[in-house]
Amino acid sequence: TSITSAKIEVNGVHLHYQQTGEGSHAVLLLPGMLGCGQTDFGPQLKSMNKQLFTIVAWDPRGYGKSIPPPRDFSPDFFERDAKDAVDLMQALKFKKFSLLGWSDGGITALIAAAKYPTLIHKLVVWGANASVTQEDVRIYNGIRDVSKWSEKVKKPLEEMYGHKYFAETCEAWVDGISRFAEKSDGNICQQLLPDIKCPTFIIHGEKDPLVPQAHAEYIHKHIKGSR
Repeated sequence: TSITSAKIEVNGVHLHYQQTGEGSHAVLLLPGMLGCGQTDFGPQLKSMNKQLFTIVAWDPRGYGKSIPPPRDFSPDFFERDAKDAVDLMQALKFKKFSLLGWSDGGITALIAAAKYPTLIHKLVVWGANASVTQEDVRIYNGIRDVSKWSEKVKKPLEEMYGHKYFAETCEAWVDGISRFAEKSDGNICQQLLPDIKCPTFIIHGEKDPLVPQAHAEYIHKHIKGSR
């Protein structure tokens, strides 16, 4: 089963996605900061069960091959991504689908599951957070300068974007996500978590350098019945 690569117009932008499999259970893979389907989900596109699942991996606007437009981080960028993601799946004629989101894609998936409950079948998030603390801002500033990144992480992103776009977009991301910490509770989507009704599975890496484990525990505590 081959992987299709295509673009579709959604909310005034041309979003790139990859699709494979012919299973009855549709799944959308949501990449993390600066990521796209190919950089973040190559192994899943290749190895997930193609009989059980129809797998779609998308490039959010301004990332991967969904450029133009260039990526920006307006105050509502997570909500915008959530709407784009859901509208993309509807444009592809999926009536109901599951979300697998990592990092920023996990935040996007949480918002989508809360706001569009009738469309979301199941939810899996890893490396996600529902708020931003001052400690988080300190951690984010540690990755602001991409020249300090490890070669392994940096290389595929530099190949995709070129150094300038990669470096500038990373800085813009740090500024954009740090803005949430200016609110008293650092809230991104805490108030939406109780609205998530679908079966939810939260995964967290003990050694995650960017997202402290307390974030995963908070999400688990506030999504009823989550594991």
